[in-house]
Amino acid sequence: MDEKVCVVTGGASGIGRAAAVKLSASGAKAVVVADLDEKGASETVSLIQEAGGTAAFKLTDVEQPEHITALMDFAVDQFGSLDTLVNNVGVHEMYYTDQTSVDRLPLEIFEKIFRVNLRSVFLATQAAAPHLRASKNDPSIVNAASTGSLTGYPGAGAYGSTKAAILQLTRVSAVDLSPDIRVNAYCPGTVDTAMVSRMLEGVADRPALEKTMTATHLIPRMGAPEDVANLITFLASSEASWITGAHYTIDGGSLAWRGSR
Repeated sequence: MDEKVCVVTGGASGIGRAAAVKLSASGAKAVVVADLDEKGASETVSLIQEAGGTAAFKLTDVEQPEHITALMDFAVDQFGSLDTLVNNVGVHEMYYTDQTSVDRLPLEIFEKIFRVNLRSVFLATQAAAPHLRASKNDPSIVNAASTGSLTGYPGAGAYGSTKAAILQLTRVSAVDLSPDIRVNAYCPGTVDTAMVSRMLEGVADRPALEKTMTATHLIPRMGAPEDVANLITFLASSEASWITGAHYTIDGGSLAWRGSR
């Protein structure tokens, strides 16, 4: 990571935490962990520091534009530059309601998913762009999309539509910010994260549901957050210096076929 200063949103757990740790271990100068979960984010910072890296926590509500601007300014004030932005934060409608089908989803929930998943990526890109343009260290943005960007899942009208829009926003951002800033996206399948754990809470036959959730995976397991963190780190690194406007599926082969095991 060539001494890059990185900001990771949603870095308190799951893929965000794994990405922050991996970026640091790969040579980042510093990682700023942004989240509303102060306890989880502080644990991420501690993991980085215990391994000899440099990290800081910035309490950030990505629904608040002023928080996002303050986050980018904080990174530059603390560490002298901003070279990498990982827009990892994301939520699903199931967090807030059990009425998740498109005909029943409350409007206020749809709008919240829009603000967190999509609007925050737009705002963070805008806020980071001047700092990234000032970087001489292969600046880039890496956005969290999903296999839900590419195919339909039940009860995910808000989640899926915002994740699909992130792919187009990634492409347009790559065009508008070229040649100064690279912009790419990653599309995970079922990964063992807090979001998946929440889906499994209270289920009568948890092993059966886990089997169903991974049935389309050619590699027959859930992804680990570290699997995705490896891809994020590559896209952010100078080894990916000729990659922009692209998205990469990391789903255990789920979308490679139309079957299930």
